[in-house]
Amino acid sequence: MENIKLIDGKFIENNTDFVNLIAALKHGFLSKDIIVPLRHHHDFPNPKTNSDSTMLLMPSWNPNKNAGVKIVTVSPKNGQYNLPSINGAYIYLDATTGVLKAILNAKSLTVKRTAAASALASSFLSNKDASSLLMIGTGALSTNLIKAHASVRPISDVYVWGRSLKKAQAVCDQLNNEKFKSTPIETIEEKISEVSIISCATLSKTPLVFGKYLRPGQHIDLVGAYKKDMREADNETISKASIFVDTFQGGLKESGDIVIPIKEGVINTSDIKADLFHLCSQAHYGREHSNDITVFKSVGHALEDLIAANYYYNTYTNA
Repeated sequence: MENIKLIDGKFIENNTDFVNLIAALKHGFLSKDIIVPLRHHHDFPNPKTNSDSTMLLMPSWNPNKNAGVKIVTVSPKNGQYNLPSINGAYIYLDATTGVLKAILNAKSLTVKRTAAASALASSFLSNKDASSLLMIGTGALSTNLIKAHASVRPISDVYVWGRSLKKAQAVCDQLNNEKFKSTPIETIEEKISEVSIISCATLSKTPLVFGKYLRPGQHIDLVGAYKKDMREADNETISKASIFVDTFQGGLKESGDIVIPIKEGVINTSDIKADLFHLCSQAHYGREHSNDITVFKSVGHALEDLIAANYYYNTYTNA
């Protein structure tokens, strides 16, 4: 046990280069060796908060190299305890011997790899000259999604909306030293029709992105709504857009943003154009026309966790 590396959130926060992490993820999605079973998704009652919590178990392994499993709980009402809604750990192993090599902070790992996956998708789906971004949501993902998107596109103007203007301002304050300008806004509607990219990372159960406000050429990055009864975009958004997912395995089963429109007959499963495996291998080239509206729905994938864990483990051991 004395050789196990404990890689905390502070190290992950201070040692993330999104350009390199995105490149590592792209290489991972090109690999044919990584094995990823469908993740375990278990809801359990939480009587003290009168709201269900969720436990996610996400294993993956690259034979003869590395393996790991992420154990995460999501408790949406943790704000009343002044605690984050997402908590957990990533167990990183030697795939040949099964020896435990490291334990990583799962929240920080998840935030970084999720933001990197969205930016990887954006590199295929947003217009190359995309210069403005609307961030809907003020959680831990918000600053990371903004920075990740800005690492693949020439973002000069960022607008941040949250249910609290104070929280939106706090996000902007964290971005003071970035090359782009960040501005908090009071309503989504005041900027949603103007920006090049809309990124949404919330725990909303009702849509926040409405198709009536969208214009040709926009890219919509949907990161929240991780359960079947949650959604961030309405049916009009989905029906207007060319739709992409991180993986077909999870995207067609786990998120209300896709599951609900399919159930209601708004779209068919065949309307989903491609996932990150197809995009990275160029089996599908992504955006076809500059005027297309594109949607990327992220639900998370254990391959992303394994690649990110390997990235941070190598960074830690080579420091």
